Amino acid sequence: MRVVVADDHPLFRDGLRSLLEARGIEVVGEARNGREAVEEARRQNPDVVLMDLSMPELNGLAATRLISAQLPDVKVVILTASEDDADLFEAIKSGAQGYLFKNLDSKEFFALLEGVAQGEPALTPGLARKLLGEFARPAAAAHTTAEPPSQLTEREREVLDLLVQGITTNRELAQRLIVSENTVKYHLRNILDKLHLQNRAQVVAYAMRQGIS
Repeated sequence: MRVVVADDHPLFRDGLRSLLEARGIEVVGEARNGREAVEEARRQNPDVVLMDLSMPELNGLAATRLISAQLPDVKVVILTASEDDADLFEAIKSGAQGYLFKNLDSKEFFALLEGVAQGEPALTPGLARKLLGEFARPAAAAHTTAEPPSQLTEREREVLDLLVQGITTNRELAQRLIVSENTVKYHLRNILDKLHLQNRAQVVAYAMRQGIS
């Protein structure tokens, strides 16, 4: 895995670089602000950008939007001290593949980071519940149930239903659908393309807003 680290604190960047490299992860670039993060992402085309939120010149959310729009294959994971729910929701809307706290246990951090390489969202169970709860409220208030877009196939709708239920890893999805993980990836890519979304966290948010469950 090739990673760019974006954070305005040199000591944190140095410590994270050492931690990542000790696990065999290649740090191909560092950035002190959001503008440099976008530039490094363009230059290095990494697998993942670990993005802080509060940075000078261009903040992490703005940088995430630019990278997600210009480099859709580059996955952005927010790594922050902010426990503000509004930052979590805005990060996912901006195209982030995950949202992790800096005080996360290293074992859990690396497990989630490895999942990102497989296209899985980097969200702890607590944050995933917050995300689902936030986007479930408008649908619940309306007391209506919308059908998934008609362009989705029956199998793609099954995948969407499972995602809303909180089954988000490729392995779990494959086991529930009795197919291979590659087949799951194929269906997920079709769903993202048809709904014009960037990652499965956004798919869940979309489904909850539409009342699909």
